[in-house]
Amino acid sequence: LITTKGKMNDFDQKAEQAIPADVHMISGCHDSQTSADVSNVGNFQLPNPQGRAGGACTAALLQTLYDAHRNGSLPTLSWVTLLRSMRTNLLNKGFDQVPQLTSSRMIDVEKPVQFVNDSNNYGTKRAVLIGINYVGQNGELSGCHNDVKNMKEYLTNVHGFQESNMTVLMDDGYHLNPTRYNITNAYQNLVRQSMPGDSVFCHYSGHGGRVRDTSGDEDDGFDETLIPVDFQSSGQIIDDDLFKNLVQPLPKGVLMTCLMDCCHSGTVLDLPYRFTADGDVSAGMQRIDGFDFDELLMIGLICCCLPDLLYCFGDLFGCLYGLLDF
Repeated sequence: LITTKGKMNDFDQKAEQAIPADVHMISGCHDSQTSADVSNVGNFQLPNPQGRAGGACTAALLQTLYDAHRNGSLPTLSWVTLLRSMRTNLLNKGFDQVPQLTSSRMIDVEKPVQFVNDSNNYGTKRAVLIGINYVGQNGELSGCHNDVKNMKEYLTNVHGFQESNMTVLMDDGYHLNPTRYNITNAYQNLVRQSMPGDSVFCHYSGHGGRVRDTSGDEDDGFDETLIPVDFQSSGQIIDDDLFKNLVQPLPKGVLMTCLMDCCHSGTVLDLPYRFTADGDVSAGMQRIDGFDFDELLMIGLICCCLPDLLYCFGDLFGCLYGLLDF
């Protein structure tokens, strides 16, 4: 169930407590939908496309952004225009997936898209870009590396991101391998480095999945997942872990934008507000009714206090050991 926008209420206050940072996520489809690949991203009229194959969502987004950049309308491009243009681009190529925006805050979807934090002109721009083709495995993909290269080029040329502040994971034998451990570690390092005023962009292109929810926080009974290259031995990365390691620990004042180009990605970051490309503009972004803030606040408390607790336990055990030794 969803409630429409309005003045800040108890829901909004809980959202700010549970998620200190401003987080926006663009996904290529609803949780129940699959996300398509395209054999030639050149059909989306990208400048200097890296390779031919790629994800339909990434290509549709970049087509919209580059079009706006070329005609000078990028600074005023609204969220609703972005999503609906992506939807049109996808439909024109024969794809029926519906892009959507989820967020940590109630935002006006008719206001401009923002990838760079305007609260601090000197803030650092960081990115984690992940492309997994699952080389040599069943279900091998062909365009996820190209997606990362195309997104990296856009962020560098249009928004001024520096390569030294970008972490790239690809199963190409050259970049950091996108294993479960390396993906999680990249997100945790990103959180540790980020400061108020910084801008963060995360891009994932690969397989996404769904597994049975064991914590009881999903209305549909499923957790959405990212599928690392070593999923057969290490398992999938569920949305609860993404929230714990990436979303919740980001400090207030950081702006993070994520693009998740994978199947079942609609709510993979567990954010409390939603607007879809086929949504009602007059209703705007909507609160997801029944959102479990209590569990999210508990996760935040554990993340915040666990290091101090471990430190205290270390001191306690040290004292006990000293007494016994005495």
